[in-house]
Amino acid sequence: MPEEDPAAAAPAQPSGWLNRLPGFQRAAPGLEWTLWKKLPLVLVIGTALPLLVACLWWLAAADVPTPAEDRDFWLVMYRLIGVVALHWTVVGTVAIGCVIVMVMKGPAYVADPYPPPGREPDA
Repeated sequence: MPEEDPAAAAPAQPSGWLNRLPGFQRAAPGLEWTLWKKLPLVLVIGTALPLLVACLWWLAAADVPTPAEDRDFWLVMYRLIGVVALHWTVVGTVAIGCVIVMVMKGPAYVADPYPPPGREPDA
């Protein structure tokens, strides 16, 4: 007696979690892809410029600064750190926005039907 294949006896299950909505057309790519591709360069440049200013400020500082010069030096350094932190936050926010738009423009999916309680499923 030949062995039965368990996969052949099981009902067909859709592959993956969701099924694509039939007849759905994807939206054309727009500004989100242009921004997404430029974000790494924007992140590097926006980080490198304040770092360059900090290095130049460090090299231009006096060997034995007065208390006022030392205060000014550290105020500039803290401001540059704040600029970099703000820049990273803005780039991260734009990246999240791009991902959201990409997902929303992607293919439409439908989940398995789930009838509300008290309602008979259609047969």
